Amino acid sequence: MSLPFYIVDVFADKKYAGNQLAVFLDAENLSSEEMQQIAREINFAESTFVTKLDKENNKVEIRIFTPAQEMQFAGHPIIGTSWVLMNKIFENAPTEIKLNVPIGPIAIHQAEDLIWLKAAQPKFWDIFSKEDFTLFSNLTVSDFENQFPIQEISTGSAFVMVPLSSKRALENLVVDKDKADQWMRRNCKTDHRGLYFYYFEGTKVMSRLLYVEHNQLLEDAATGSASTCLQASLLKYNTKEVELINYQGDYINRPSQIYFKGKLEGDQFDIKIGGKAQFVAKGEWEA
Repeated sequence: MSLPFYIVDVFADKKYAGNQLAVFLDAENLSSEEMQQIAREINFAESTFVTKLDKENNKVEIRIFTPAQEMQFAGHPIIGTSWVLMNKIFENAPTEIKLNVPIGPIAIHQAEDLIWLKAAQPKFWDIFSKEDFTLFSNLTVSDFENQFPIQEISTGSAFVMVPLSSKRALENLVVDKDKADQWMRRNCKTDHRGLYFYYFEGTKVMSRLLYVEHNQLLEDAATGSASTCLQASLLKYNTKEVELINYQGDYINRPSQIYFKGKLEGDQFDIKIGGKAQFVAKGEWEA
């Protein structure tokens, strides 16, 4: 069986930046095991599989896999897949499409060269102590920003938000893989575990996502789902309205820009993230 596929760089102003994504079409007959094997073979942070496509009504269903597991929600795969569909597959070049992932429908629209998604309502889980992080990193208590808590937040995928007090602390961050993995396994509520370190400065955020997969400490170039959780934290603890750019990936030579646009009205969060995608390649995959 032959599957058409596209490769795009997501949250990127130019090719060979941002976060890589492989988008596989005509995947409705693949088993979950086969999707997982393909994702492991291509070995990007995530790959997506289009399992249902309705060109007449601009509707699509996709599944998202890392090399190790299936994701219920992930930002850069949704943004990148939507760009491929809206610019390469759907014939009428729609500015809005209806996209379904395992957690449910995601509202997608394109404005100029940015693809935007609206996230689900956030869930705010446990708050952790600064001292915990000094046990498995080179951070000291003074390296943490006091305005925001260290907290696990989910909008479909969960991440621990870790606010830092300086760019220097973010740049020089060192984490012990084994100790961090043990801490996350003890404390995180889901099988998907990641630490999102960030420094908030005016109209921009600088961030790094570290996680353990296949017994390796990895850093992600651009993490849309973690960005929705970060935006939720900013709205809850800092401001009722936010519009800024989150810069991620600089420390692994994959600079990325994730656009934030959000509001908090009462207890309802309106969380949107946007990004550009760059077309890299297309081909046929022999499954």
